[in-house]
Amino acid sequence: MTHTTCRWRGLLAAITAVLAALAVTSAPSASASALYHEQYRPQFHFSPAENWMNDPNGLIYYKGVYNLYYQDNPTGNTWGDMSWGHATSTDLVHWTQQPLAIAGTADEAIFSGSAVLDSTDSSGFGTAADPPLVAVYTSAYSSGIQAQSLAYSLDGGETWTKYADNPVLNLDSQNFRDPKVFWYAPTKSWRMVVSLAAQDQIQIYSSPNLKSWTLLSTFGPDNAADGVWEMPDLFPLALDGDQNDVKWVMVVGVDNKEQYFVGSFDGTTFTPDEPATYTPPTGTVYEGFDSGTYDGWTSTGTAFGSAPATGTLPNQQTVSGYAGTGLVNSYNGGDSTIGTLTSPSFTVSSPYLNFLVGGGDQPYVSGSVYDSPAPAGSTVFASFSGSTWGDGWVGTGSFANTGPTTESLPGAKDASVLDTCVAGCDPATGTITSPTFTVSSDYIDFLIAGGDHPLGQPGPTAVELLVGGKVVASATGDDSGDMNWVNWQVAKYRGQQAQIEVVDQNDGSGNVPWGHIMVDDIVFANQPAAPYDRQAAVDLVIGGKVVASATGDNAENLDWASFDLREYQGRQAQIEIVDHATEGWGHILADQFTFASQPANGALARSRWVDDGSDFYAAGTFDDAPGGRQIMIGWMNDWNYGQSIPTSPWRSADSIPRVLSLRSVGGVATLEQTPISGIDSLATGSPTAVHGVAVSQGTTSLPVSGNELDISATLNAGSASDFGLEVDSGTYSTGAPQYTKIGYDKSTGEVYIDRTNSGYTTFGSGFAGVQSAKLPLDGDSVTLRILVDAASVEVFADGGQVTLTDQIYPDSGSTGVAAYANGGTAVVTSLNATRLGSIWP
Repeated sequence: MTHTTCRWRGLLAAITAVLAALAVTSAPSASASALYHEQYRPQFHFSPAENWMNDPNGLIYYKGVYNLYYQDNPTGNTWGDMSWGHATSTDLVHWTQQPLAIAGTADEAIFSGSAVLDSTDSSGFGTAADPPLVAVYTSAYSSGIQAQSLAYSLDGGETWTKYADNPVLNLDSQNFRDPKVFWYAPTKSWRMVVSLAAQDQIQIYSSPNLKSWTLLSTFGPDNAADGVWEMPDLFPLALDGDQNDVKWVMVVGVDNKEQYFVGSFDGTTFTPDEPATYTPPTGTVYEGFDSGTYDGWTSTGTAFGSAPATGTLPNQQTVSGYAGTGLVNSYNGGDSTIGTLTSPSFTVSSPYLNFLVGGGDQPYVSGSVYDSPAPAGSTVFASFSGSTWGDGWVGTGSFANTGPTTESLPGAKDASVLDTCVAGCDPATGTITSPTFTVSSDYIDFLIAGGDHPLGQPGPTAVELLVGGKVVASATGDDSGDMNWVNWQVAKYRGQQAQIEVVDQNDGSGNVPWGHIMVDDIVFANQPAAPYDRQAAVDLVIGGKVVASATGDNAENLDWASFDLREYQGRQAQIEIVDHATEGWGHILADQFTFASQPANGALARSRWVDDGSDFYAAGTFDDAPGGRQIMIGWMNDWNYGQSIPTSPWRSADSIPRVLSLRSVGGVATLEQTPISGIDSLATGSPTAVHGVAVSQGTTSLPVSGNELDISATLNAGSASDFGLEVDSGTYSTGAPQYTKIGYDKSTGEVYIDRTNSGYTTFGSGFAGVQSAKLPLDGDSVTLRILVDAASVEVFADGGQVTLTDQIYPDSGSTGVAAYANGGTAVVTSLNATRLGSIWP
């Protein structure tokens, strides 16, 4: 199950009943003529007819049919009531939704797992002549315990019976999940890889009969190890197609991405090829904090103490990963203390500054101020410091007879705020509306916290500005209780009548967290309020400005980071270690500042990713696929915003199934992926071919259009520094350009997807932005295979050596394709584009 306890507070305790008799069939309740043709509905990716879907489960090929089971909420389109949904295909392209396969109950949610054909009937669930399919899944009990259980099918996977003696593997753990089981022929027995999620470890078990399991070994933590490990997979692949050189690949889900390791497996232990430890580039140590003093560094506040720490401080979790005997540790007095530690000034003379950093993931925000006040000269419109909302404010629904809440929130200016956490908190719904006022300032500034549920989505928690009865601006919280300033620029509405409305239509159902919102100190001002500085970070300061910054990863383990100093050669600089954070993980760790000629790589940079986009997670491979192929499919979504994507009556889709292979790239065994070949069967009309098109500075339209496209292109950089293609191009209603950029940046050596201007991007924090991956140019060219669907792009670069998968939500009229170049002229050497038809009736 792909969520963490910290991300989804109290989910297990909130699991509600799913009746065993409930079934979702291929005849859904919505109009058949409307289903599969809604805005944003994928036309050649699997998505459920209705309701929520996440992890692919129980992937197995049996008697000519590919079975895709998946995490399903049969009662709504957000996470909850976890069961196994089911879909089938004969070609991995066209899918038929089947009835609900394994239903959850009030006491047991059905989390992720796998399925196998027990061909020898080792389990005794069938017979040797009629062997069973066996599902091995995680039972998430209402007690909070996660354990491994069995169900079996005697009709090819249509119906399932739970084993009477479940669970078959129980460690009394709340983070023990996602078993992947396979037959290990050399010992004629079963193997299971399963995650100890909170420990960043994968356990490997053996069984003769799928019922009794023996622990063989444990793998991890390794590489990206500061998140939650889950959804493991382990399978063999021949290197460069040589069946005499077979490697094993371990795939592990971590923080919305899939990392992989290539190594060996002897039936007991998985051993990665990569070295166990990382050695950074050599250089000149500027400060290692091993002398017992700060050696000329200046300290303010109390967070850093009077001298470097020698390890873990009182009441702190164990600190690791530092060099020598000393380090900077701002946990003096706990997370609530603040301060700064500043180096002497130095002249930049090396290309890179490498250092170790750990602690909180509390980044520096440009322009932020520690205790940012309301702008000078501002007029207070509402401070919510009385027993009522204020004169003329009106509450509806749950807020009709309530008033401000007395509570101390981080960032609040006093102990009284407007908080929609009343009458049971998240279940409370309604609106709180201000009296009408005349806009008389350039800005309306206010403090906000709480749920990140924007207007236009189910269950909004938002503050909105109405002018002429229409919403012209809105804001949400960031799914935390920390208040921060929001600024609305309203100069163009001067003289017009307006109202401010606080909307809370989120009742917390479907286990959605932060179903309420907090607001305080609404002021009219002629300048924006600066955001609060809550960083716990290492900053590089040049000319009095922060030019680079790095944080920890909410862990007490230090890892390598690097500042690129090349553009600052000869200038004066200082290192500033700042702790302005006072809440959870509100401290910073730092050590071993070293000037070097090459950058040091942190764990994330050292890790190898199955897909470098934002929307490929919880991936698994099909058991018993024909020809011994390893075919992978992933959940095409992201927990950071997955429950807010603008789709209805369904949420989430799966990636295109991908055939996996291993190829030696620069002497390193590298996972490559290619879309399943059957996608070609969806081609409609004649393909469009483009050759030898020079693209000078800017954008050049190409004779290609469509919402569903299969594009293969070779692009030559020429003299350009940045070049690529724009898909789903068009215009916003404002007339501004709309597009998704898929390109290559020579300055960073990266292929990327930029969905900043891809259409609707404001439904969840972190959606808009750029995803990228390192990829050397082949000569001066890059080849791209791009699959464009109604709400996604999948990019396979240089034969699938690098893949990136992103959701996008463009306007339906944005169907164009263009090439672009910056810093010179690039060339579209060749491009072939085919329109794809729908897999749905």
